[in-house]
Amino acid sequence: MLGGILALLAAALFGLNNAATRRGVLTGTALQGMSISVPVGLPLFFIAALATGSAADIFHFPASSVLLLVTAGVAHFIWGRFCNYQALQSMGGNLVGPVQQVSLLISLALAIIFLGEVLTPLRIIGIILIFIGPLVMLRSRKAQVEPKATPKFEPNYARGFTFAALSALGYGSSAVLIRGAVIDVSFGASLAGGVIAYGAATLVLLPVLFYPRFTREILSMNRATAKWFTLSGFVVCTSQILRFMALTIAPVAVVAPIQQTTTIWRMIFGWFLNRDHEDFSSWVLAGIGVSLLGALTLTLSTEFVITNVPLPDLLISIARWQWP
Repeated sequence: MLGGILALLAAALFGLNNAATRRGVLTGTALQGMSISVPVGLPLFFIAALATGSAADIFHFPASSVLLLVTAGVAHFIWGRFCNYQALQSMGGNLVGPVQQVSLLISLALAIIFLGEVLTPLRIIGIILIFIGPLVMLRSRKAQVEPKATPKFEPNYARGFTFAALSALGYGSSAVLIRGAVIDVSFGASLAGGVIAYGAATLVLLPVLFYPRFTREILSMNRATAKWFTLSGFVVCTSQILRFMALTIAPVAVVAPIQQTTTIWRMIFGWFLNRDHEDFSSWVLAGIGVSLLGALTLTLSTEFVITNVPLPDLLISIARWQWP
Protein backbone atom coordinates (compact mmCIF):
# COMPACT_ATOMS: atom_id res chain seq x y z
CA MET A 1 0.00 0.00 0.00
CA LEU A 2 2.74 2.47 0.99
CA GLY A 3 4.77 1.60 -2.10
CA GLY A 4 1.81 2.38 -4.33
CA ILE A 5 1.23 5.71 -2.58
CA LEU A 6 4.89 6.70 -2.98
CA ALA A 7 4.79 5.73 -6.67
CA LEU A 8 1.65 7.82 -7.18
CA LEU A 9 3.28 10.81 -5.46
CA ALA A 10 6.35 10.39 -7.67
CA ALA A 11 4.20 10.27 -10.81
CA ALA A 12 2.28 13.38 -9.74
CA LEU A 13 5.51 15.27 -9.10
CA PHE A 14 6.87 14.22 -12.50
CA GLY A 15 3.74 15.73 -14.03
CA LEU A 16 4.16 18.94 -12.03
CA ASN A 17 7.80 19.08 -13.12
CA ASN A 18 6.79 18.98 -16.78
CA ALA A 19 4.21 21.73 -16.28
CA ALA A 20 6.68 23.95 -14.38
CA THR A 21 9.38 23.36 -16.98
CA ARG A 22 6.95 24.23 -19.77
CA ARG A 23 6.21 27.51 -17.98
CA GLY A 24 9.93 28.21 -17.63
CA VAL A 25 10.83 27.62 -21.28
CA LEU A 26 8.11 30.04 -22.41
CA THR A 27 10.47 32.89 -21.45
CA GLY A 28 13.75 31.05 -20.90
CA THR A 29 16.09 28.65 -22.68
CA ALA A 30 16.97 25.00 -22.16
CA LEU A 31 20.45 25.92 -20.92
CA GLN A 32 19.03 28.37 -18.39
CA GLY A 33 16.78 25.62 -17.06
CA MET A 34 19.57 23.09 -16.82
CA SER A 35 21.85 25.56 -15.03
CA ILE A 36 19.40 25.35 -12.12
CA SER A 37 17.69 21.95 -12.27
CA VAL A 38 20.81 19.79 -12.66
CA PRO A 39 23.00 21.23 -9.85
CA VAL A 40 19.98 21.30 -7.49
CA GLY A 41 19.64 17.52 -7.74
CA LEU A 42 23.12 16.73 -6.39
CA PRO A 43 22.68 18.11 -2.83
CA LEU A 44 19.13 16.76 -2.59
CA PHE A 45 20.21 13.21 -3.43
CA PHE A 46 23.19 13.55 -1.08
CA ILE A 47 20.89 14.61 1.77
CA ALA A 48 18.66 11.61 1.02
CA ALA A 49 21.70 9.31 1.11
CA LEU A 50 22.79 10.86 4.44
CA ALA A 51 19.30 10.40 5.87
CA THR A 52 19.41 6.68 5.08
CA GLY A 53 22.96 6.31 6.40
CA SER A 54 24.27 5.36 2.97
CA ALA A 55 26.48 8.31 2.03
CA ALA A 56 29.59 6.15 2.47
CA ASP A 57 28.26 3.75 -0.17
CA ILE A 58 29.20 6.36 -2.78
CA PHE A 59 32.76 5.06 -2.49
CA HIS A 60 31.87 1.35 -2.43
CA PHE A 61 30.52 0.88 -5.95
CA PRO A 62 32.75 -1.22 -8.23
CA ALA A 63 34.29 0.54 -11.21
CA SER A 64 31.86 -1.09 -13.65
CA SER A 65 28.85 0.21 -11.69
CA VAL A 66 30.36 3.69 -11.43
CA LEU A 67 30.82 3.73 -15.20
CA LEU A 68 27.17 2.73 -15.69
CA LEU A 69 25.96 5.40 -13.26
CA VAL A 70 28.13 8.11 -14.84
CA THR A 71 26.86 7.20 -18.30
CA ALA A 72 23.28 7.12 -17.03
CA GLY A 73 23.67 10.53 -15.39
CA VAL A 74 24.92 12.13 -18.58
CA ALA A 75 22.34 10.33 -20.74
CA HIS A 76 19.39 11.25 -18.51
CA PHE A 77 20.22 14.56 -16.83
CA ILE A 78 22.20 16.16 -19.67
CA TRP A 79 21.11 14.65 -23.00
CA GLY A 80 17.56 13.65 -22.05
CA ARG A 81 16.77 16.77 -20.04
CA PHE A 82 18.18 19.22 -22.61
CA CYS A 83 16.17 17.57 -25.41
CA ASN A 84 13.08 17.44 -23.19
CA TYR A 85 13.32 21.18 -22.51
CA GLN A 86 13.66 21.89 -26.23
CA ALA A 87 10.66 19.66 -26.99
CA LEU A 88 8.51 21.28 -24.29
CA GLN A 89 9.43 24.71 -25.63
CA SER A 90 8.47 23.67 -29.17
CA MET A 91 5.12 21.96 -28.69
CA GLY A 92 4.15 21.72 -25.00
CA GLY A 93 3.82 18.85 -22.56
CA ASN A 94 0.62 17.30 -23.93
CA LEU A 95 2.14 16.73 -27.37
CA VAL A 96 5.54 15.69 -26.00
CA GLY A 97 4.23 13.04 -23.60
CA PRO A 98 3.06 10.35 -26.06
CA VAL A 99 6.25 10.68 -28.12
CA GLN A 100 8.36 10.21 -25.00
CA GLN A 101 6.57 6.95 -24.24
CA VAL A 102 8.98 5.57 -26.85
CA SER A 103 11.53 5.59 -24.01
CA LEU A 104 9.76 2.48 -22.70
CA LEU A 105 10.48 0.73 -25.99
CA ILE A 106 14.14 1.73 -25.81
CA SER A 107 14.36 0.44 -22.24
CA LEU A 108 12.70 -2.81 -23.27
CA ALA A 109 15.02 -3.32 -26.25
CA LEU A 110 18.12 -2.71 -24.14
CA ALA A 111 16.78 -4.92 -21.36
CA ILE A 112 16.25 -7.77 -23.85
CA ILE A 113 19.81 -7.38 -25.14
CA PHE A 114 21.69 -6.81 -21.87
CA LEU A 115 19.48 -7.95 -18.98
CA GLY A 116 17.87 -11.09 -20.38
CA GLU A 117 14.33 -9.69 -20.69
CA VAL A 118 11.96 -11.27 -23.24
CA LEU A 119 9.42 -10.04 -25.78
CA THR A 120 5.83 -11.29 -25.34
CA PRO A 121 2.58 -10.81 -27.31
CA LEU A 122 1.35 -8.44 -24.59
CA ARG A 123 4.44 -6.30 -24.98
CA ILE A 124 4.07 -6.31 -28.77
CA ILE A 125 0.53 -4.94 -28.38
CA GLY A 126 1.89 -2.23 -26.07
CA ILE A 127 4.58 -1.30 -28.60
CA ILE A 128 1.99 -0.96 -31.38
CA LEU A 129 -0.26 1.24 -29.21
CA ILE A 130 2.67 3.51 -28.28
CA PHE A 131 3.48 4.05 -31.94
CA ILE A 132 -0.19 4.72 -32.78
CA GLY A 133 -0.50 7.44 -30.09
CA PRO A 134 1.62 10.12 -31.84
CA LEU A 135 -0.04 9.28 -35.18
CA VAL A 136 -3.45 9.97 -33.64
CA MET A 137 -2.15 13.30 -32.32
CA LEU A 138 -1.17 14.38 -35.82
CA ARG A 139 -4.89 14.47 -36.66
CA SER A 140 -4.99 17.57 -34.47
CA ARG A 141 -2.53 19.25 -36.83
CA LYS A 142 -4.78 18.53 -39.82
CA ALA A 143 -7.81 19.84 -37.94
CA GLN A 144 -6.06 23.19 -37.46
CA VAL A 145 -5.24 23.75 -41.14
CA GLU A 146 -8.23 26.08 -41.62
CA PRO A 147 -8.82 27.76 -38.26
CA LYS A 148 -11.28 30.62 -38.08
CA ALA A 149 -9.45 32.30 -35.23
CA THR A 150 -5.79 32.57 -34.45
CA PRO A 151 -4.94 29.81 -31.94
CA LYS A 152 -3.32 30.78 -28.65
CA PHE A 153 -0.55 28.25 -29.12
CA GLU A 154 1.09 27.15 -32.38
CA PRO A 155 3.20 23.99 -31.90
CA ASN A 156 6.39 23.50 -33.89
CA TYR A 157 5.78 19.84 -34.71
CA ALA A 158 9.00 19.06 -36.59
CA ARG A 159 11.30 20.48 -33.92
CA GLY A 160 9.17 19.20 -31.05
CA PHE A 161 8.86 15.63 -32.32
CA THR A 162 12.59 15.49 -33.07
CA PHE A 163 13.68 16.61 -29.61
CA ALA A 164 10.99 14.52 -27.88
CA ALA A 165 12.30 11.40 -29.64
CA LEU A 166 15.90 12.32 -28.77
CA SER A 167 14.94 12.83 -25.12
CA ALA A 168 13.27 9.40 -25.13
CA LEU A 169 16.59 7.93 -26.25
CA GLY A 170 18.33 9.41 -23.20
CA TYR A 171 15.56 8.53 -20.74
CA GLY A 172 15.08 5.02 -22.08
CA SER A 173 18.76 4.07 -22.07
CA SER A 174 19.41 5.52 -18.60
CA ALA A 175 16.81 3.25 -17.00
CA VAL A 176 18.68 0.12 -18.09
CA LEU A 177 22.07 1.59 -17.16
CA ILE A 178 20.89 2.42 -13.65
CA ARG A 179 19.23 -0.97 -13.25
CA GLY A 180 22.48 -2.66 -14.25
CA ALA A 181 24.42 -0.60 -11.69
CA VAL A 182 22.14 -0.99 -8.64
CA ILE A 183 20.55 -4.38 -9.32
CA ASP A 184 22.19 -6.00 -6.28
CA VAL A 185 22.42 -3.09 -3.82
CA SER A 186 20.21 -1.87 -0.97
CA PHE A 187 17.73 1.01 -1.09
CA GLY A 188 20.15 3.41 0.58
CA ALA A 189 22.98 2.42 -1.72
CA SER A 190 20.77 3.12 -4.73
CA LEU A 191 20.37 6.70 -3.47
CA ALA A 192 24.16 6.88 -3.23
CA GLY A 193 24.19 5.79 -6.86
CA GLY A 194 21.92 8.73 -7.60
CA VAL A 195 24.56 11.03 -6.11
CA ILE A 196 27.13 9.60 -8.54
CA ALA A 197 24.78 10.03 -11.52
CA TYR A 198 23.83 13.60 -10.63
CA GLY A 199 27.45 14.41 -9.77
CA ALA A 200 28.63 13.23 -13.19
CA ALA A 201 25.96 15.31 -14.92
CA THR A 202 26.92 18.38 -12.89
CA LEU A 203 30.62 17.97 -13.73
CA VAL A 204 29.79 17.74 -17.44
CA LEU A 205 27.55 20.82 -17.26
CA LEU A 206 29.85 23.14 -15.26
CA PRO A 207 32.41 23.83 -18.04
CA VAL A 208 29.54 24.74 -20.35
CA LEU A 209 28.07 27.14 -17.79
CA PHE A 210 31.38 28.98 -17.42
CA TYR A 211 31.86 29.46 -21.16
CA PRO A 212 31.49 33.27 -21.55
CA ARG A 213 28.67 33.25 -24.12
CA PHE A 214 26.64 30.72 -22.15
CA THR A 215 27.36 32.51 -18.87
CA ARG A 216 25.85 35.68 -20.32
CA GLU A 217 22.82 33.68 -21.48
CA ILE A 218 22.28 32.29 -17.99
CA LEU A 219 22.75 35.67 -16.26
CA SER A 220 20.16 37.22 -18.58
CA MET A 221 17.44 34.97 -17.11
CA ASN A 222 14.64 36.94 -15.46
CA ARG A 223 13.34 36.21 -11.96
CA ALA A 224 10.05 34.66 -13.07
CA THR A 225 11.84 32.18 -15.33
CA ALA A 226 14.34 31.33 -12.58
CA LYS A 227 11.44 30.69 -10.21
CA TRP A 228 9.85 28.11 -12.52
CA PHE A 229 13.14 26.36 -13.26
CA THR A 230 14.00 26.22 -9.54
CA LEU A 231 10.61 24.69 -8.78
CA SER A 232 11.16 22.20 -11.59
CA GLY A 233 14.60 21.22 -10.25
CA PHE A 234 13.38 20.56 -6.71
CA VAL A 235 10.24 18.76 -7.85
CA VAL A 236 11.92 16.41 -10.34
CA CYS A 237 14.65 15.42 -7.87
CA THR A 238 12.09 14.79 -5.12
CA SER A 239 10.08 12.63 -7.50
CA GLN A 240 13.19 10.60 -8.34
CA ILE A 241 13.85 10.00 -4.63
CA LEU A 242 10.23 8.92 -4.05
CA ARG A 243 10.50 6.54 -7.00
CA PHE A 244 13.58 4.90 -5.49
CA MET A 245 11.74 4.56 -2.16
CA ALA A 246 8.69 3.02 -3.84
CA LEU A 247 10.80 0.43 -5.64
CA THR A 248 12.37 -0.72 -2.37
CA ILE A 249 9.05 -1.67 -0.76
CA ALA A 250 6.86 -2.56 -3.75
CA PRO A 251 7.48 -4.73 -6.83
CA VAL A 252 8.13 -3.18 -10.22
CA ALA A 253 4.83 -4.72 -11.40
CA VAL A 254 3.06 -2.33 -8.99
CA VAL A 255 5.25 0.76 -9.31
CA ALA A 256 5.74 0.84 -13.10
CA PRO A 257 2.03 1.01 -14.09
CA ILE A 258 1.40 3.74 -11.50
CA GLN A 259 4.36 5.71 -12.85
CA GLN A 260 2.69 5.82 -16.27
CA THR A 261 -0.03 8.04 -14.77
CA THR A 262 2.53 10.86 -15.15
CA THR A 263 0.84 11.52 -18.50
CA ILE A 264 -2.44 12.23 -16.72
CA TRP A 265 -0.81 14.40 -14.05
CA ARG A 266 0.99 16.35 -16.78
CA MET A 267 -2.39 17.20 -18.33
CA ILE A 268 -3.93 18.15 -14.97
CA PHE A 269 -1.11 20.48 -13.95
CA GLY A 270 -0.82 21.78 -17.51
CA TRP A 271 -4.50 22.74 -17.45
CA PHE A 272 -3.99 24.89 -14.35
CA LEU A 273 -0.55 26.34 -15.18
CA ASN A 274 -0.31 26.43 -18.97
CA ARG A 275 -3.84 26.33 -20.35
CA ASP A 276 -3.06 28.91 -23.04
CA HIS A 277 0.22 27.25 -23.98
CA GLU A 278 -0.86 23.62 -24.44
CA ASP A 279 -2.93 21.74 -27.01
CA PHE A 280 -6.00 20.24 -25.35
CA SER A 281 -7.81 19.27 -28.57
CA SER A 282 -9.74 16.00 -28.70
CA TRP A 283 -7.23 14.31 -31.05
CA VAL A 284 -4.32 15.15 -28.73
CA LEU A 285 -6.19 13.79 -25.71
CA ALA A 286 -7.06 10.64 -27.69
CA GLY A 287 -3.40 10.19 -28.66
CA ILE A 288 -2.36 10.57 -25.03
CA GLY A 289 -4.93 7.94 -24.04
CA VAL A 290 -3.75 5.45 -26.68
CA SER A 291 -0.06 5.85 -25.78
CA LEU A 292 -0.86 5.60 -22.06
CA LEU A 293 -2.77 2.37 -22.70
CA GLY A 294 0.25 1.06 -24.60
CA ALA A 295 2.60 2.00 -21.76
CA LEU A 296 0.40 0.26 -19.21
CA THR A 297 0.19 -2.82 -21.45
CA LEU A 298 3.99 -2.98 -21.57
CA THR A 299 4.16 -3.12 -17.78
CA LEU A 300 1.60 -5.93 -17.35
CA SER A 301 2.83 -9.42 -16.54
CA THR A 302 1.59 -12.20 -18.83
CA GLU A 303 0.90 -14.42 -15.82
CA PHE A 304 -1.07 -11.62 -14.17
CA VAL A 305 -3.35 -11.36 -17.22
CA ILE A 306 -3.77 -15.14 -17.53
CA THR A 307 -4.61 -15.43 -13.84
CA ASN A 308 -7.10 -12.56 -13.71
CA VAL A 309 -8.69 -12.61 -17.18
CA PRO A 310 -10.69 -15.64 -18.37
CA LEU A 311 -9.11 -16.68 -21.68
CA PRO A 312 -9.55 -19.74 -23.94
CA ASP A 313 -6.67 -22.22 -24.03
CA LEU A 314 -5.56 -21.06 -27.48
CA LEU A 315 -5.12 -17.44 -26.33
CA ILE A 316 -3.32 -18.61 -23.19
CA SER A 317 -0.80 -20.55 -25.25
CA ILE A 318 -0.30 -17.54 -27.55
CA ALA A 319 0.09 -15.19 -24.58
CA ARG A 320 2.87 -17.38 -23.14
CA TRP A 321 4.99 -17.14 -26.30
CA GLN A 322 8.37 -15.49 -25.66
CA TRP A 323 11.28 -14.20 -27.70
CA PRO A 324 14.19 -14.72 -27.62
